[in-house]
Amino acid sequence: MCIAAMLYMKIDILTIFPSMFNGPLTESLIGRALRSGILEIETVDIRSFSKDKHLKVDDKPFGGGPGMVMKVGPLLDAITSVGVRRKNKSYKNFHSKPYVIYMSPQGKKLDTAMVKELSKFKHLVILCGHYEGVDERIINYVDCEVSIGDYVLTGGEIPAMVLIDSVARMLPGVVKKEKSVKNDSFYNGMLDYPHYTRPAIFKRYSVPNVLLSGNHKEIQKWREEQSAKRTRERRPDLIKDVLE
Repeated sequence: MCIAAMLYMKIDILTIFPSMFNGPLTESLIGRALRSGILEIETVDIRSFSKDKHLKVDDKPFGGGPGMVMKVGPLLDAITSVGVRRKNKSYKNFHSKPYVIYMSPQGKKLDTAMVKELSKFKHLVILCGHYEGVDERIINYVDCEVSIGDYVLTGGEIPAMVLIDSVARMLPGVVKKEKSVKNDSFYNGMLDYPHYTRPAIFKRYSVPNVLLSGNHKEIQKWREEQSAKRTRERRPDLIKDVLE
């Protein structure tokens, strides 16, 4: 079967702002993956599951305090609507079941190891919170909480875009040259080496001579050295992780 015709992953995004995804997920590599059929992405409007005549999905927190909290009922109905069945034992293997992710600043920090693992699933369901967060009881229906960093954004939509972009790049056929993905920063625990293209001399800056030599063995050696040097200088913590 042709790769372009093979669906590798389906992603359902549960959000109260579905239109936010129209641009970022329809351009560049992600857009091409959607058009080729490698990837399928659907947005689900959580408000459509509200029982309120004004389609409210939030309420005041028990115990008082500022802000509003997303209600558990509409959230669970949204999760259920995309085929998540918590007690279904019929899946052939773990990675074939829908995997539900809640984008949260309190979650495990997204890194390359997590991205690689998430890329093995056939169906991801991403829940985007808002306001002060979600009713804690919905976490009983979530497989993993994921954060993109130690800061807080207005909602889970932008973090969801980051997760989708990073995971999609790992799918076969999304990036034409698989080697490009494996050379990326963090893929093997190190930062990427410097890149150059034409012209060979720009103002007073020139391309390192080794890259113009045609000696592929020396070029590879230089790239490995530069990768290690850049990692030591900019992210010494990564060097420690690699050695461990």
